[in-house]
Amino acid sequence: MIEVPSTAVDLAKRFEGFHRVPKHDPQRLAHPYVCPAGYWTIGYGHLCKSDHPPITEDEGDIYLAQDLRTALAATLRYCPVLATEPEERLAAIADFTFNLGAGRLQTSTLRRRVNQRDWSSAAKELRRWVYGGGKILPGLVARREAEVFLLVSS
Repeated sequence: MIEVPSTAVDLAKRFEGFHRVPKHDPQRLAHPYVCPAGYWTIGYGHLCKSDHPPITEDEGDIYLAQDLRTALAATLRYCPVLATEPEERLAAIADFTFNLGAGRLQTSTLRRRVNQRDWSSAAKELRRWVYGGGKILPGLVARREAEVFLLVSS
């Protein structure tokens, strides 16, 4: 099995951040919060229930590693060409899958463009995925641009 690219870990950490909510917790634990897309989340974007117990940053790293392994497996299942492409391309699409879910990748035009190795068209498709809760989210715009950079610079 291919390892999760460190670039994918870096992207996820950069754009998810380790959310300590409430910020006044003296133990510096992360508590569940509702992300901009309306999902209960904890740590580095790990989906959870609203009553999930608070976690440490180390526990957040464990969740992130598990979530990225799941995203990587789905990415390679739906975009097998990425197994032979530069690691940066794999990292870009694995981060997309981690962020939006395997179902979105599976049914997307992005998937078709990646499997055709049409990187400029894949970049255009990535840039379309910037909505959360029906609104363009600046954080998603920045994240997609970081993914596009990795996709086309390889």
